[in-house]
Amino acid sequence: MGLWTGVTGAAEIVRVGAFSARDLSGWEKEAFTGETAYTLVEEDGRWVLRADSQGTASGLYRKLSVDLNRTPYLNWSWRVANVLEGIDERTKVGDDYPARVYVVVAGGVFFWRTRAVNYVWSSHQPVGSTWPNAYTGNAMMMALQSGKAKVGQWVTEKRNVQTDFQRLFGAAIDRIDAVAIMTDTDDSGQAATAWYGDLYFSAQ
Repeated sequence: MGLWTGVTGAAEIVRVGAFSARDLSGWEKEAFTGETAYTLVEEDGRWVLRADSQGTASGLYRKLSVDLNRTPYLNWSWRVANVLEGIDERTKVGDDYPARVYVVVAGGVFFWRTRAVNYVWSSHQPVGSTWPNAYTGNAMMMALQSGKAKVGQWVTEKRNVQTDFQRLFGAAIDRIDAVAIMTDTDDSGQAATAWYGDLYFSAQ
């Protein structure tokens, strides 16, 4: 597929992940502790990306430059099979998430030591809450979903990435340099399964 930018109706879009087309081109692996299994599967009549973590932490990321002045909204859908028990995600021993999607602004040669906003399906933090990542102040976490209320359900998300970076880091940004997906349970040693639908940026 490659990076695709186009206009659908009146709205410009930048496609990041076309899992429904069974396409993983452009996505790379980054392993931290073991490897979460990422596979394309058919669920509910469409192809999606499934993630299975068994005490592991690895992600898929795609390097691409997206002009947030033109397409600031990141859109995706996700579903989780379970949340994690008895953890505090604000601590290193509880820094696990059944599902997360994050956007990265590169900071030079240290690609993974950059500013990032992590949109997470939290196990216990309230929806709408934000906190610094337990391991680095360069990443901020934002709970879009929380707990068991919507476990097993597909949920569609839309976030203004430009606005979120301004709010969480106090800095205006014009573009992002990568998008990543990660289901990780290495700190708690538990297991989690999640599914991710297509990801794209849009003008509105």
